[in-house]
Amino acid sequence: MLVLGISAFYHDSAAALIRDGQIVAAAQEERFTRKKHDPSFPVNAIAYCLGEARASGEEVDRIAFYEKPFLKFERLLETYLAFAPRGFESFRRAMPLWIGEKLFQRDHLLRELSAISPALGEKAKLRFSEHHFSHAASAYYPSPFQSALVLTMDGVGEWATTSAAIGREQDLSIIKEIHFPHSLGLLYSAFTYYTGFKVNSGEYKVMGLAPYGEPKYAKTIFDHLIDVKPDGSFRLNLDYFSFCTGLTMTDSRFEAMFGGPARRPDQPLEQRHMDLAASIQAVTEDVVLRLTRSLSTQTGLRHLCLAGGVALNCVANGKVLRDGRFDRIFIQPAAGDAGGALGAAFAVYCGETRRADGAKIVKEPDSMRGTYLGPSFEQSDIERRLDAAGAVYSVVDDDALISQTATALASGRAVGWHQGRMEFGPRALGGRSILADPRSPTMQKALNLKVKYRESFRPFAPSVLRERVADWFDLDVDSPYMLLVADVKSDRCREMSAQEQALFGVDKLNVLRSEIPAVTHVDYSARLQTVHKETNPRYYALISRFEELTGCPVLVNTSFNVRGEPIVCTPEDAFSCFMGSEIEFLAVGNSILHKERQNPELVRDYKNAFDLD
Repeated sequence: MLVLGISAFYHDSAAALIRDGQIVAAAQEERFTRKKHDPSFPVNAIAYCLGEARASGEEVDRIAFYEKPFLKFERLLETYLAFAPRGFESFRRAMPLWIGEKLFQRDHLLRELSAISPALGEKAKLRFSEHHFSHAASAYYPSPFQSALVLTMDGVGEWATTSAAIGREQDLSIIKEIHFPHSLGLLYSAFTYYTGFKVNSGEYKVMGLAPYGEPKYAKTIFDHLIDVKPDGSFRLNLDYFSFCTGLTMTDSRFEAMFGGPARRPDQPLEQRHMDLAASIQAVTEDVVLRLTRSLSTQTGLRHLCLAGGVALNCVANGKVLRDGRFDRIFIQPAAGDAGGALGAAFAVYCGETRRADGAKIVKEPDSMRGTYLGPSFEQSDIERRLDAAGAVYSVVDDDALISQTATALASGRAVGWHQGRMEFGPRALGGRSILADPRSPTMQKALNLKVKYRESFRPFAPSVLRERVADWFDLDVDSPYMLLVADVKSDRCREMSAQEQALFGVDKLNVLRSEIPAVTHVDYSARLQTVHKETNPRYYALISRFEELTGCPVLVNTSFNVRGEPIVCTPEDAFSCFMGSEIEFLAVGNSILHKERQNPELVRDYKNAFDLD
């Protein structure tokens, strides 16, 4: 059975295709349209998935949409009625869109699908999966576990904001839910908004800002904003929020409690903002740990799967792992709404094959295949595209590619690395990455300000050979998707002096703290990716060669884009970013490009090319 999964119309639209329970392809629409978090119908992602499978519309058996629009409309309408007459302006703006388009989303979807292929627009093929069930399915079915607890946390789906499910072989069933408006994801997003970042995209910035502060406001949050029970269930005090009735996340009472209006994006960060970030991070970790502990006790299950936007909080994930209630944890790398496309496809496939012929999902050590599920490009195609872009390059064999790139890294150059299939999800994992030497004390600042054009406080992640991870970090499990945080080993660290500890906020980041300062955050932590020879042999070979040159089996790995730009997809995207930033060396397939050899007329003003996220 061939099942096409779709998520669309909110943010991070995507498509995924599975054949007989095996993932064939998956990609976000933003990578093709170059619009970050693109919510539009994923025409390009669908076309890619079908092309990768060499399948026509006629061969697709089912099409699965990741949520149920009628239930979502019911929640919207009931919320407005419950808070009436407050929120009339928000209601007035939302209703025409819902009545004109989203309430009749089945027809809208069929029209969009028919435009791609008439056979895709057949009504009998279309199915809908509930939002949180799609998330749960995206985590459980690709996991290596035959049975597991599945915890899903996000802003809101139709009604659910937090759900617990149990997976056993082919079966997956939700056992508990917390409903809107009580949402851990929306609570975190309220602080994202209040500290001056964009909701649904800036939450990871709050997480990165948290180590610069102290959780001074955590007690205030617990006392006034959220009532958390010992089992992790919770309720928000809606007197302090306006997301139910207004056009912003917080209201005047929230502002009065925390000392003033929300920070504008163009205003400088103050210590208060860092303390607020530390506080909401601490509260989130507390709630997540209470949930996982109580669910572990209740179910007795020793494997845990995580999905939903809150599952991208890798600091909380690391604490759940170290808590020891579970032997193994699997986190869906596309944990947000993009992954809902994959989950919907699995939900429909498993539901229908279980009823029909008893077909089973074959569990593999990594069914996500390192999440390298997007487009790849043959060398001849790469050369044709680079020629059309006016690039100057040389073509080398595999060994020379690895050797020259490792040498460039060891000499302190920033490297663009475009290899193999593109990653599915928000992280670059050695397919579409910017790489650098983690030993450099100036690399973190240089990459932020001169290559990524982003806030200087944001940390970078290390990629480390799997078998060497325990030599450098307090972790010895797989972390292939960069979704776990662990401390740098103490014998690799340098303790900061009292004078250095007293530095304000971001100034601490410039203090030499370890042998790999470019990936060591101010609290000595790092967001790890373990690199495995089986899933990415070329990236593994590069890090191994770098270790031969330097003695260090670690590289700085950040996504191949500038701030506000989606991660690059094509060789042309890679060349444009290369020419628009201060990346000095580019490897696309077996083509090598040096910045100093390029036509200076092709240099682009990339710093201002994209809306800031």
